[in-house]
Amino acid sequence: MSEDLVIRHCAPTLAGIKTGNLFSCACPSRKALTKTLSVLNRKLVSKGIRIVPLRVRKGYVLIYTYRPHALKNDLADDHARKLLLKYGYLPGNPNACVIRLIQRLRDSEEFPHEIGLFLSYPPEDVQGFILNKACNHKCSGCWKVYGDAQAANRIFEKYHVCSKIYFHQWKQGKTIEQLTVADRCF
Repeated sequence: MSEDLVIRHCAPTLAGIKTGNLFSCACPSRKALTKTLSVLNRKLVSKGIRIVPLRVRKGYVLIYTYRPHALKNDLADDHARKLLLKYGYLPGNPNACVIRLIQRLRDSEEFPHEIGLFLSYPPEDVQGFILNKACNHKCSGCWKVYGDAQAANRIFEKYHVCSKIYFHQWKQGKTIEQLTVADRCF
């Protein structure tokens, strides 16, 4: 796993406009993965960012890059709390929620679609996705929208522009530390 992948897939989180991002990448060695994540976390923890492996399976790893402070705020939403409680989460404790998500990814037959709550998706859209089994959505982009399509489309565009700018800056020589906005509430 490289910094290049983090920049490509997590720019909105690095920019501080999104709670978290997910991406999957090859993982030929757990030892190398642990070393890479340790280096990245040392670079980014002071900015309020954490990078954790959610699941390693069949030579691939699912990486979660997130801002713990923003996650705490997202999970405090009443709609999000109710949804998480249905799946055995303790919404008042974001670290425990990430651990529970890891357990659900490991133990569940189905993918835990509540994961959208960890990625800044609106709770109504996460619930709509679950209840409608991914059908009957109004539009889709970074997620399938069941609520406010106009607001979602504005967010999709914002994330797209951010990712494009960050990747361009990365190619121009900016470091991941330079591209990461420090969390003011950290």
